Amino acid sequence: MSKAITTQLAATDSVMAAIIQAAGPYHLTPELTCEPFEALSRAIAHQQLHATAAGHILKRFIEACGHGSYPTAETVLATADAVLRAVGFSFSKIASVKDLAAKTLDGTVPKRESLVDLSDDEIIERLTKVRGIGRWTVEMMLMFQLGRPDVLPVDDFGVRAGFRFAYGLRKAPSPRALALFGQRWAPNRTAAAWYLWRAIELKKAGALPEPAERIRLPRVIRKRRKEATRRRQKSRLLPPATKLRSAKAPRAKLADRVRKVRRKRARK
Repeated sequence: MSKAITTQLAATDSVMAAIIQAAGPYHLTPELTCEPFEALSRAIAHQQLHATAAGHILKRFIEACGHGSYPTAETVLATADAVLRAVGFSFSKIASVKDLAAKTLDGTVPKRESLVDLSDDEIIERLTKVRGIGRWTVEMMLMFQLGRPDVLPVDDFGVRAGFRFAYGLRKAPSPRALALFGQRWAPNRTAAAWYLWRAIELKKAGALPEPAERIRLPRVIRKRRKEATRRRQKSRLLPPATKLRSAKAPRAKLADRVRKVRRKRARK
């Protein structure tokens, strides 16, 4: 299966082909037994923290709330905030993990077996309803816990930085531009992201291949800029008289009102 994935990626992208050759076989092994509650609560613990610090917090969390086993949603809801604060969670993370527990119990966050029939977008839509859970967090779960093969986390700093290094760009691409470019990697965009992470490691080791080709990223026009351009083009199409009338209209209305007031005063 890994061979088929790398063959497809290499056939569609010469730069990706060189990274694959330098990094070796694709081997992302998802944790297929991890429940969404555990995966997302672990993600909340890691937010804005170094992995080592988050690991210590999770260890204390398991000991204090689960007595050696990973805590359940019911246990977390029954645990006092002071206990969660003592293990190292901030007040914001306490609110997030308790909201996750509540939404797990009411079915918003389903059991693992229920996720099988949902698409990636449906899972993202449901799980981002949890306080503190964004799209990137759910995408990591899709990749590392659910083993979904076609996820490209375009907001991930490492993926964007790896793309910049691999393709010899002056700066990292915007998420929208990367999403458009990455369509060529479907249906194996998870593997493409994995190789872009490897590109950073190759760069640090001085083993990253030179780009096999120079690329031009898809042009992404911001909505506001596009709307401004449309207005300018529409303005150029107006006849001169129309432009003149539209510019003078406010003054003409004001002058007309002044004349009416003067006539009323003259009658008095």
